This record gives sequence, C-alpha cells and structure tokens, in this order.
Amino acid sequence: MSLTRRKEAPLDPFKRAVTLTTRSIAADSGVEVVFTSEPPGLSGKTARLPEPSRIPSKAEIAVIRGHADAAALSVACHDPRLHEALAPPSGEARAVFEAIEQARVEAIGAKRMQGVAANLTARMEQRYERSRFAEVADRSEAPLPDALGLLVRETLTGQTPPAKARAVVNLWRPWIEGRARTVLDRMPETLFDQEAFGRLTRDLLAALNLADQLEQREDEDKSAESETDPNAADAEEENAEGQERADLSADARAEQESQGDDSLDDRDDGSTERLDRDANASELPRRSEPWRPNLSVLEDPEAFGYKVFTRAYDEIVNAEELCDADELDRLRAFLDKQLQALHGAVARLANRLQRRLLAQQNRGWDFDLEEGMIDAARLARVIVDPMHPLTFKQERDTKFRDTVVTLLLDNSGSMRGRPIMVAACCADILARTLERCGVKVEILGFTTRAWKGGHSREEWLNALKPPLPGRLNDLRHIVYKSADAPWRRSRRNLGLMMREGLLKENIDGEALAWAHQRLLARPEQRRILMMISDGAPVDDSTLSVNSGSYLERHLRQVIEEIETRSSVELLAIGIGHDVTRYYRRAVTVTDAEELAGVMTEKLAELFDEDLAWRQLHRAVPSAARARRRKLN
Repeated sequence: MSLTRRKEAPLDPFKRAVTLTTRSIAADSGVEVVFTSEPPGLSGKTARLPEPSRIPSKAEIAVIRGHADAAALSVACHDPRLHEALAPPSGEARAVFEAIEQARVEAIGAKRMQGVAANLTARMEQRYERSRFAEVADRSEAPLPDALGLLVRETLTGQTPPAKARAVVNLWRPWIEGRARTVLDRMPETLFDQEAFGRLTRDLLAALNLADQLEQREDEDKSAESETDPNAADAEEENAEGQERADLSADARAEQESQGDDSLDDRDDGSTERLDRDANASELPRRSEPWRPNLSVLEDPEAFGYKVFTRAYDEIVNAEELCDADELDRLRAFLDKQLQALHGAVARLANRLQRRLLAQQNRGWDFDLEEGMIDAARLARVIVDPMHPLTFKQERDTKFRDTVVTLLLDNSGSMRGRPIMVAACCADILARTLERCGVKVEILGFTTRAWKGGHSREEWLNALKPPLPGRLNDLRHIVYKSADAPWRRSRRNLGLMMREGLLKENIDGEALAWAHQRLLARPEQRRILMMISDGAPVDDSTLSVNSGSYLERHLRQVIEEIETRSSVELLAIGIGHDVTRYYRRAVTVTDAEELAGVMTEKLAELFDEDLAWRQLHRAVPSAARARRRKLN
C-alpha cells in the first residue's frame, strides 16, 4: 500500500524558513511563530506575524521578516523581569522607556546583521507610511515616545528616521538634545548591557522632567526590599533562564540546513542573504549570559551607569601625610585617654579571639603509621597478640591558610564623637591581636576632601553645569596601616580620626571597590574585607544633581560583584544602620559600645568556618598517606 504525500502549499517553504530563522536569531528552539490576521507582536514566546498574500511582493516579505526579527531579538536580548524592575509603572514615562528599550534591542541586530537592519527598516517605514505624522506641525500633536525611540535608534545605529516620521523627530530634537545630549551620547557604550542602558534611560527621563513616576517606583522598590531579599529570587530566575537558554535544540538548526534549499526556490533574491547570515546569530547576547556577561562594575563602573565627573582631585593618602608627627602623637594620646575604660573590655575579647586562632595552629599527630615514633598507647595490643605489628605516629603541623584582613572604616561626619573613637580603638587592638597570630591586617578609611563638592563642583560650575555629571566631589581614601606595616609603627596613625575637620561625606561604593582592589593584589591565600559604617552613602553635591539613589545603586552593584564573583570574603557591621539590606553577611549594632564584641565575634566565626572547612576537606586517612609515601 503506497502512502500519498500531502502536497505542500506554495507559501509553506517561506513560512518554514521564517520560523527556523526566527528561532535561530532568538537562540531558543521553543519560540512559536504563527501567521495570523491579528496585529503582529510578541506574547511570551509566541511571535505573531502577518499572514502573507498569495503572491507576496518583495516589500511585503521584508516587512514580515522585520516583524519576525524584532520578535526574535526581543527574546534573545531583552529580560522582561529586569525591564519591569527598571521601567516606570505607567503613563508617558513608561511609554518612552519601552520605546527606547525596543530601539536598543533592534539596534543590536541591525549592527550585527545587514539583512536584519534592512528588514527592520522596511517594517518601520511601513508603520509610519500609514500614519499622518508627516503633516504634524506642533509638538502637542507629535508623540514623544515615537520621537525619542527614533532619536535613540539614530544614535545607536546611525540610521536616519523614516521620511514620514522626520517631522515628529525634528519637532522634538532641539528640546531633547538641549537637555539630554550627554546621556544620549553615552547610550552606545551600554548597548549590550540592558541594566546599564535602562539606568541611562532613567537618567534621560529625569533630564526631560519625566522623573515623577520614577520616584514613585523607587519608593515602591525600597518598600519591597525591606521585606524581601532582592538577590535570592534574582539568582534563582537567572539560573532557570540560563538553563532554558542552554537547551537550544540542535535539531532545529539541522532542520534549517536540510530544508534551506527548498526554501530558496520560493523566496526573492534577498532570501539568500537572510539564510546566510543566520550563522552569525550566535554572536548575539543571550539571556543565558545575563545583560553584562563580560563586564565588571569594579573595572568599568560607567558601563553600569555610574559616572565620575572628574578624578583629578581624588587622593589616596597615608595618614601621616595629613598632619605632622607631633600632632599625630597628641591625637593618639587623646584617643588613649578617652578610651581607657573601653580598652580593657576590647582587650579581653581580642585575647579570646587570639586563643581561638592559636588553637587552630597547634600541632597534631598522625597515627597508625608504618614508620615514625612508636605509639606507646597501642603497645597493649602487641602484648595481647605478639603477632600484631607495632604502630607508629608522627607529629604534623596543622595547615593554617595565609590570611589578610582589611578593616574599612567609614570616616563620614555622622561618625563624629563616640562612634569613631570606638571604631579606632577596636581597629587598633584587633590589628595587634591578629598580628600576633600571623594574620596581616590593613586599616583603611574613606571620606571626601570637602563638603558639598570641593574642586570637582567648581570645575562643573565652570563648565556651565552639564546635566547628570555623576559623582561630584573629591574623594579622600586614607591608609592608616598597610598590610605589611607592623602595628607598632602604625598605631599612632589611628589618632588621625580624632582630628577636627577630617570627617566629611561618605561615598561607600568607590571606597569598597578601592579596598577590594588592594586585597586582590595581596599574595595571601585568604582575603577578608570588613566594612564598618553608620549609614547609607551620602554626598550632597552628587545627590543634588543626580537621582536620589545614585550612590546607593552603585554601592549595591559593587557589593553584588564582590559577593558573587570575587574570592574576597566580605562582611559588614552597621552602627545604628541596617546594613543587612545591602550585604549578605552583615550585622547591625544599635550602640557603638557593642562594636568591639561584634567585630571580634564575626572574625572568630570566619576563622572557625575556615577550620571546619579544613576538617571537612582533610586529606585521606593518615595510614593511607603513609603507605603512599612508602611506595614513593
């Protein structure tokens, strides 16, 4: 019995080729493509495309492919969850944000593949061909989302707006560029980073006086963060999406290759280019590698939306360079006098930490060996059974990993008085204690050189106040004790914290990145960074000309980078400030008097964890080790 093969419709090869190409560009074999009379668009992973005519023209084919390319690029390069987190909740600001994000997604494909660029252009020209935008003569009749979307597209790709939409763009262009030209110029640098690009878009909205709804969203986000952990759900979703993206079907690619010849017969001359360029689709950024696969906020903060107006006046300075030796001696004496009562309590805690550390470094014994010293405790077995072999033991040193600890102290004005004295005393005694145990300690401080901007703000004013300048103050990072300097030579430097006028503003994110970078340059096997702060980052000069969450957002980015991608172990202690909102390993004390006990206990916990890790991963039993040595 013969089977009759179903006759293929004339447009089936074209539809099949479009479907396979869409999945290839999206890097997702689960994408569904349907041809329908409904408006084209993307719903989840279902792309709706226009039903082609019985004999479609080249222009119609290009438009259909343009809709398919736009949907595929949205799947490959757009994270809906991140979009919801960054976008305004509603209104015109939301429409503008979505238009700009769509321009970013399409620009990625247009810059990578010429065929995609041509198809997206055909789709856009058809859209505006049917509109009456060419007749618009007043801004009140010209939609701002369309104008901004086209202007951002021009900035990212160099492609001019369609002829029918140029009137809309030209009506808005002087007003937009007059307020946000600097932000627009930075957008190409963050094209492949959705988060950084989204934050630039928020800065753009702020520059265009559309920030009211952004502030509403930030208030909602802060409320949500106080109730839930913002990192756990993100990591779980990113892992799930990464696994989903990794399941791209090889069968879809094989089917595309096997059926490519059939498709070419029913396509116009531009179809060949369409299939040939599919091989380049793998170059597109995929959601399996989230929006910043090869970037680090520690190395390139500007790519993550954090800009510094100028670094010309920043300084990293040793404590002894900020005042003469006589003044340092006087300040240290003042510190010792003020903290005599606290000194005893801290010393007792430090001694307890020292005993715990030294206990981990005590020597131990390996038993049941075939050579070494006779194990007298097991001689009874030989007496009972003279044929039982003698057993031996050998003394060994417990491995204690080389460790360096950095204490990073907030030197902001809010620490003035008792908090900074307690912090200085605790750092001093802990440094001495850890040094006795063979653990190197570095003590750093961070503040600014001036209140309300200093030379940086003056330079900004002289430059006629360009919008959104970024960090706008002069940093001062202080080295009180380097890791290699002995405590006895550095102890008087801590008295500098008592100096009137030293404590000013605090820009935590950059200070944390600086301390982390110093730790990475150290040769020790284990690196611990302890941040001690009493509040969120605050710099009036910076926050007065940027968004209210500008410094806090950067701090969160730096913390996430260190906690998830660095070998440095990070912990934080907040003095009257809930640092658990920022750090995974953190504790908050309500009174500066509690600082000594908490610092000591947290360090002890870290070293106890190290001991438990060594015991868990201890080498094979001692008898086996001895046999192996004997064989060698």
